[in-house]
Amino acid sequence: MLEGNRVSRISVRGFAVASATAVTAVGSVVGVASGSTAQNNDAEATTAAGTTLLADIPAGQQAQVQTASLTQQADAQAIAADASAKKEAEEAARKAAAQTAIAKKEAAEKEKAAKEAAEREREKQEAASRDASRDASSFAVQSSYTIAQIQAMARQMVPGGQFQCFSNIVNHESSWNYKAVNPSSGAYGLFQALPAGKYASAGADWQTNPATQIKWGLNYMNERYGSPCDAWSFWQANHWY
Repeated sequence: MLEGNRVSRISVRGFAVASATAVTAVGSVVGVASGSTAQNNDAEATTAAGTTLLADIPAGQQAQVQTASLTQQADAQAIAADASAKKEAEEAARKAAAQTAIAKKEAAEKEKAAKEAAEREREKQEAASRDASRDASSFAVQSSYTIAQIQAMARQMVPGGQFQCFSNIVNHESSWNYKAVNPSSGAYGLFQALPAGKYASAGADWQTNPATQIKWGLNYMNERYGSPCDAWSFWQANHWY
């Protein structure tokens, strides 16, 4: 009978191995968890793959083994999920850093382009001012000049975009009177130059020719401040230039 039971058990186990859906495979740790010891019939308790069948574990320990197996599976899945999440986070961080770097580069390039354009415009205006100032001697000399005539000269010598700033300074300094004299300091002319002899660098006729004074004033603003509008900005802040 013992032998018959053994044969029957082998047959049943063989059937179980063939039908994978009928049993649950657990690791070799199950043998330890069940408290079994090495016996002569170990071959009967193990499949050809070396995996202990749940059916061979005492009924009282099957739930414990199943729980341990599920816990191991859950832990493995959690580790895999963490690794995947970490990889995704690192990839997202790399992409964000790359986008930030691109945005900074584009902003720097735009700023550089804007500065270069502004510098070119500034140089253009300065060149125009220099070119215009050379034409001061082209005006016919008169014995006297009206404010309208002096302003007309200035409009022909000062770049259009700078004229209003230029005019603002002259209005405050002399009200377009090319013979204006400050009784306290001796400052003279349209721009109240001090000493008055500074005008001579633009022409010897500075006392009688407002065009010569305009030439001097325009050169002074360009050389000291960059342009008449820059000079006017300084004047507004300090009430002198």
